[in-house]
Amino acid sequence: MENPVFGHIPTDTRLIETLAWRPGAGPVDAGAHLDRMAESARALGIAFDRGAALALLQTVSAQGPQRCRLTLGRDGAFELSHADLAPDAAIWTLAVSPERIRSDDPWLAHKTTNRQLYDRARAALPRGVDELIFLNQRDEVCEGTITNLFLRFADGRQVTPPLSSGLLPGVLRARLLASGAWREQVLGLPDLARADAIWVGNALRGLIRVRFPAVDGVNTA
Repeated sequence: MENPVFGHIPTDTRLIETLAWRPGAGPVDAGAHLDRMAESARALGIAFDRGAALALLQTVSAQGPQRCRLTLGRDGAFELSHADLAPDAAIWTLAVSPERIRSDDPWLAHKTTNRQLYDRARAALPRGVDELIFLNQRDEVCEGTITNLFLRFADGRQVTPPLSSGLLPGVLRARLLASGAWREQVLGLPDLARADAIWVGNALRGLIRVRFPAVDGVNTA
C-alpha cells in the first residue's frame, strides 16, 4: 500500500493504543486513546469503528489493574490483549540513545507497529538504564522509547518538547498541556542539565521521576 505522506505502508502495519484498565473504573482515558487512533487511521487510510473498539474494551474483566493493548489492522479489525499491570519503580534512570531520529519522519506522530528503532532500543537497554531519550538531527530532545519527556525549571516553568521536534502526541502529554500548567518548548541536552526536575511518562504509567547521571549537574533529588 502506498500513501502520499508515509510512502509504502507494510501489509502487517497495525495501529496501537496501550492503556490502563482498573476495577470499578474500566479503561482509563479511553476517549483520548480512541481519538488518537481514529486520527491515525484517517491519516493512513484505515477504516475505524469507534463503537467496535469501545465494545471490545468493555470485555476486559480482572481482579486487579490491567495493561491493555488495543491494535487496529489495515483491514479495520481490532485485536485486544491484556495482562496484569505491574507497578513501576519510583525513579527511573535515563540515558541518551546514540541513534538519532528525523523530526520530519511522519511515522513519529502515530503509534504503530512500524517502530523498529524504538523496539530495538528498548530491547537493548544498557544495564541499570530504564529509558533512553532520543535526539533529532538538530540536537533537540524528542522522546523516549515508550514515554514523553517533561522538565521543570527553578523559575517554575514546566515544559515538554513540541511535536515539531519529532515525537508522539502522548495522551498524558496532551492532558498536561490542556491543564495550562505545562507548555511546549524546544529543548536540548543543556536544558536537561539545568532542569530542577525531570520526568518521563505516558498515560499507562503517569509521570515517573528520573535521574540522569549522563548529564553533569542535573538535579535528581
